[in-house]
Amino acid sequence: MKLAEALEIVRRPPAPEARPFSVSLACGFETLHLSTFLAAELTLGLDGARVQVGAGLFDDLSGNVERAAASDADAVAVVVEWPDLDPRLGLRRTGGWLAEQLDEIVAGAELALGRIEQVVAAAAEGRRVACVMPTLGLPPVFPQRPAQSGRHELALRRLLAEASERLAGHPTVSVASRQRIDELSAPHARRDVKAELSAGFPYSLGHASALAAVLGELLCAGARRKGLITDLDDTLWAGLLDEQGAHGVSWIEGAHRHGLYQQLLASLASAGILIAVASRNDPELVAQALGREDLLVSADVLYPVTADWGPKSRSIRRVLDAWNIGAEAAVFVDDDPLARDEAATQVPGLLTLAPPADDDALWSFLEELRTLFGTGEVSAEDGVRLSSIRSMPAFGADARDGSDFLAHVAGTVQFATGTDHSRRALELVNKSNQFNLNGLRLSEADLARALTRGAELVTVSYADRYGPLGVIAALLVSWSDDGPRIDTWAMSCRAFARRIEHHTLRFVFDRFAAAEIAVAFHPTGGNTAIRDFLASLVVEDCPPRAPVRLPRTRFEREAPELVHRVVIAAR
Repeated sequence: MKLAEALEIVRRPPAPEARPFSVSLACGFETLHLSTFLAAELTLGLDGARVQVGAGLFDDLSGNVERAAASDADAVAVVVEWPDLDPRLGLRRTGGWLAEQLDEIVAGAELALGRIEQVVAAAAEGRRVACVMPTLGLPPVFPQRPAQSGRHELALRRLLAEASERLAGHPTVSVASRQRIDELSAPHARRDVKAELSAGFPYSLGHASALAAVLGELLCAGARRKGLITDLDDTLWAGLLDEQGAHGVSWIEGAHRHGLYQQLLASLASAGILIAVASRNDPELVAQALGREDLLVSADVLYPVTADWGPKSRSIRRVLDAWNIGAEAAVFVDDDPLARDEAATQVPGLLTLAPPADDDALWSFLEELRTLFGTGEVSAEDGVRLSSIRSMPAFGADARDGSDFLAHVAGTVQFATGTDHSRRALELVNKSNQFNLNGLRLSEADLARALTRGAELVTVSYADRYGPLGVIAALLVSWSDDGPRIDTWAMSCRAFARRIEHHTLRFVFDRFAAAEIAVAFHPTGGNTAIRDFLASLVVEDCPPRAPVRLPRTRFEREAPELVHRVVIAAR
């Protein structure tokens, strides 16, 4: 992005309904153009939000992070450079490059990094923090030639790597990828010595733009896609199944990129991403090919596999129905442009991608998939997602066999209060649509503010004889003189039809000893599941509108029998 572009974006009047979003930019140098670029990237990444970027004091990185932690900022961007570890590692201080001082510099840098870790962790309580570690080169302070690494330089880089690893383990801290920064900004073109000496701003405009882009990507990261639907011929493998047979298609010997694609699919599946097949092929041939032992993605993780001669859009809808997700949460990969266009037209919201046509395009394709499906960490819910979805047909079939079948599924509903599952709770609130009370999305800062004002976070886990579902629901309950009010409530689609929502309301009634609960419902156009649920309890055939008030007497009269075992997790 050019500086003129960034200025034009930040000067553009926001829409009246634009939500505010504040970021503290914590650096030890003057922020200048970096602040402008970051505001522009966030404005674009947050769909025109009213962005405010606040800067701190010069030469006080740790203090700036501390002040950010005490602020109401929605997020914090921390940019560390070598002088923040020791002023002698920069250009603005003189008289400190003696050989006998190097041990002291390394020791001081270790202490400074420890302090930075401490204040960043404090700032990350209740908000997202994006952290960039030093991207500029070290000055020629060491006695070795520039082509040679000495032990002091290596010690500094080791300390930096260890600190970065520890920070990356914090659930709400994202450490910028050095590889990604290197791809966007050539190391030799990053430093502006004149600007650093005269104005305290060390970066070239190009490097400032690159860092802002990476910070914006980390702070604006939306919900990852849930599932990938792949074609087979000339996509998962090279060749046509009906012409070459199950053992004639290949992903080696000239078709290596197909093998790497399979390998990435296996990696995505291991991180909880759903993988399915939509192929215009003979089902028996498909089964034979997917049964090959040399396949690099296990056939066990491909679910469902749809193979027929109909349009791809029909197969994709069957997959989405099996997964019980919307098209906007899925990606379809197919080498046939006609199939992609037909799918995109007939399944609105679906993202379609072409596999790489040659080896030169492979790297960017694999990176794009990782961007769409990447996650900060793999959760327990990711690990059970596929098994729980596979169990849904059996669950549905058993449910149709008799109305009392839930009494025999050995279901356990566990309720927990507190913030132990806050990350999963935010994921549910920000990704769920069908059973989402009002469509409001929450950031870490929003949740922290609500808890500070006395609201309580409740998370719900579930398991039965069909398998565990993990944490499948979250709600935020506030209290007033009129009693408890459910302000936010979201539940995974995998938990539908198991009366967990009824158990949840009873839990709220019991926990607050309430005769009535207020429910902040608002129709979104996509949350018909929770609308119908509330209508069944409040006014039949009349979809409720906010505020909905539910007396306990009516709930007990209208609710079905609640047969699951209930566990209240100890705090």
